[in-house]
Amino acid sequence: QVHVVESGGGSVQAGGSLRLSCEVSGYTFKTYCMGWLRQAPGKERERVAFIDSAGRTTYADPVKGRFTISQDNAKTTVYLQMNSLEPEDSAMYYCGIVAGEMDYWGKGTLVTVSS
Repeated sequence: QVHVVESGGGSVQAGGSLRLSCEVSGYTFKTYCMGWLRQAPGKERERVAFIDSAGRTTYADPVKGRFTISQDNAKTTVYLQMNSLEPEDSAMYYCGIVAGEMDYWGKGTLVTVSS
């Protein structure tokens, strides 16, 4: 069974940094994407960044140049380094793994950025 657990959220001032971690276990997919979505209060969930099994990365326009997604060599942990944080980045961040029509998501970690 696939398990996804996020950590690393917290409260920072604008301009600060946070590093989110996501441990993914129990999967056997050879082709997949792992990454992050976020959802702010009153807004729809949106893509943030993804990395696929070949190491290719994609970023949403609002975070390009500020956020970096990476994966450990064992491919069990995905990181999201978030720099130059803005109040608009405040949201619940969800990590997940997507393989074909299957997807698994964690319960989220809260990021709050104050101005």
